[in-house]
Amino acid sequence: MSDSRIIAITGVTRGLGAALVDFFVKEGHRVCGCGRSSEGVAELNEKHGSSHDFSVVNVARNDDVKNWATRLIKEGKTPDILINNAALINVSATLWKVPEEEFSQLIDVNIKGVYYSIRWFVPAMIERGSGVIVNFSSGWGRSVSPEVAPYCSSKWAIEGLSKALAEEIPQGMAVIPLNPGIIDTDMLRSCFAAGAGNFPKAEEWATRAAPFILNLGPKDNGQSLSVS
Repeated sequence: MSDSRIIAITGVTRGLGAALVDFFVKEGHRVCGCGRSSEGVAELNEKHGSSHDFSVVNVARNDDVKNWATRLIKEGKTPDILINNAALINVSATLWKVPEEEFSQLIDVNIKGVYYSIRWFVPAMIERGSGVIVNFSSGWGRSVSPEVAPYCSSKWAIEGLSKALAEEIPQGMAVIPLNPGIIDTDMLRSCFAAGAGNFPKAEEWATRAAPFILNLGPKDNGQSLSVS
């Protein structure tokens, strides 16, 4: 398709990331994705072929993200759209009962992972003079609930990080903290159990979310948006 874009997505081996990959590929866009599961990444490469690019990357590790981004940029795959999707949620518990290791791992993925992705991709996007950075936030990045304080704190941080970055990038680009909405994923089931089944599956959600993301641009820079 004539308006085909290069779209980089973190956390593509399951949930929202996997659903977005399928939609974007079907619509003729070139997808470069990463995930921690070597098996899941291998399946994506086999499924979608060599015109797309899926790599094993732990976004909580600066060197992993640096090597991934550097290779893609060197190969002419600087993203038109960068989607920071990878995230963890804590096991539901009051804050003082959340183990330190679990809290630290969540912060490393949900906040530092987004920072690493921005650090290594965005300079090339700025040099080119265009690009949209979409950082997945949450309803819990704008409100709170008990027993998910670590997750809430990480998504509130993404809101602030995104809005500050939006004031730093040049005109013609955009940074958007995007609330994807409530979707039936493994993450939601960890909080809502069977009640998660009352919400749309990731594949259904992607049919609304992906076109919404494709329509984002400089006019949306710095706005806290939600997939309707």
